[in-house]
Amino acid sequence: MVAANHAGAEDTLGEVTRWFFGDYLSRWVSVVNGTRREGPEFILDYWGCPMHFGSPGVSRWLAEPRDVTGLLAQTQARVREARFTHTAVLDSRVTVFHPGGAVIEVIWSRRAAGTEIERWAVHFQTIRNSDGWRVIGIQEIGTSAQSLDDVWPVHRGQHRDRGSPAPP
Repeated sequence: MVAANHAGAEDTLGEVTRWFFGDYLSRWVSVVNGTRREGPEFILDYWGCPMHFGSPGVSRWLAEPRDVTGLLAQTQARVREARFTHTAVLDSRVTVFHPGGAVIEVIWSRRAAGTEIERWAVHFQTIRNSDGWRVIGIQEIGTSAQSLDDVWPVHRGQHRDRGSPAPP
């Protein structure tokens, strides 16, 4: 987990991490596996609208709440059909940009008892607004990797000293 070098960054890191892994993920799992009785509308407590969703072959804006809940309903149907029970977090990283913005990246293994149904590397762009933290963008790709570094390695310094030319 990485926090920007500013006052309150560690507090923001703790807050967004608890919100995502403690609240969002546990509620998502319990709704989808049926231990909590709610429709897909619960996701609007976590996903903003509009929200951008990207996956290989898909790039679209979800402009209306029904579009956002529809995306979740598709996922729910797919994993419920495979008898989803829980999600294992295989790797994660959280980057805080400032008190109102963070990125959360995870590899999750969606499971049915002891069997993996699917594994996704997912990038969540999050903001804090008057309603609290909200996901405003999701990028995902299926993977067999165990590490986010294998899916999305960090590239540093490739464009140093390539800015505008210095004035004469």
